[in-house]
Amino acid sequence: MNSEKENEHVTHQDPLGREEVLEQIRSRVARIDKEFLAGFEFVASFPRSVTFFGSARFKESNEHYIQARRLAGKIVKELGYTILTGGSAGIMEAANRGAFEAGGESVGLNIRLPKEQGGNKYTSASMDFSLFFVRKVALSFAAEAYIFMPGGFGTLDEFFEILTLVQTHKIRRVPIFLVGKDFWEPLHVFITSNILEIHQAIGKHDTDLYTITDNEDEIVNAIRSVPVHDGIAHNRQRAKS
Repeated sequence: MNSEKENEHVTHQDPLGREEVLEQIRSRVARIDKEFLAGFEFVASFPRSVTFFGSARFKESNEHYIQARRLAGKIVKELGYTILTGGSAGIMEAANRGAFEAGGESVGLNIRLPKEQGGNKYTSASMDFSLFFVRKVALSFAAEAYIFMPGGFGTLDEFFEILTLVQTHKIRRVPIFLVGKDFWEPLHVFITSNILEIHQAIGKHDTDLYTITDNEDEIVNAIRSVPVHDGIAHNRQRAKS
């Protein structure tokens, strides 16, 4: 009886008509397009950049936080490059902090979330994104190198996406560094023994696309040798492919 009374108060929303659905699609695509354009224009204003990825959960006493902060500072001091991150806490804060303290450009691409994500105080420029995939594309836009510190699912997602884009020649090949051997070497063993040797799901040279190292001088010298390119022209060509 109670369920019947409850059902009397249920209002059924009529399904949207075809034109209403199409209008909603057009509106969403327009918002996505607007955010993509704004993101590309923002990142393109920093023509020489290195992007850092890593966990938002590490505190400043964490060894990986300390190394990210130090490495970002070295890149700024020795190369003058912009440091680009997701703009939040943990590794992102550490890299922005190192760049900021070294007097360089420290840029954060923030994502708007109900919880957890908030911009750190060490950015000299920042932009907020509503959509994860737009922000991720912006983080991969025309960098001279990508540095991955230890992290969670988001960091691994970003690592494998960047790796796939390089593997399939959708972005040009630039150095991809995995910093923190204690974290990355077990993953490398899985990739080589399981994905490559047992299942042969990747090519034998695909593991050459990234370098696992904790040697900061090696990283700085490798970035130094990467030709600086016109990021806007490069990504226009990428968009056509």
